[in-house]
This record gives sequence, C-alpha cells and structure tokens, in this order.
Amino acid sequence: MTMIENIGTVDRALRVAVGMGLIAAVLLGLVGPWGWIGVVPLLTGTVKHCPLYRAVGIRTSGD
Repeated sequence: MTMIENIGTVDRALRVAVGMGLIAAVLLGLVGPWGWIGVVPLLTGTVKHCPLYRAVGIRTSGD
C-alpha cells in the first residue's frame, strides 16, 4: 500500500505549526503530557499523508 499525498500546502503548514506549538508548550511546561499529541499533526504534515483523510475520502492536495 503506497502513501499517496492527500494533504495540501495550507493544511500541511497548519499541521506543522500546531504540532510544533504543542510540542514547544510541553517542553516549556505550559501544558501537561497531553501536548505530546502534537507529534501526530507534525508527522502527518511532514509526510503529506493523513490516514484518516484517506479513510473518509478527503484530499486537500491540488492534484
């Protein structure tokens, strides 16, 4: 099974920003351990693929 890119540029930028923000908040002690959930949007934004999007048939990429 290949990972087809299904995340567009704006979606990707938002995911990476939110993920980095949550991880930074954990490291700065602003939020509890739940902030590590930021790894998920950071990872999906980095690889340009979201398994949940694929499951429900959403594509924010232009092609």
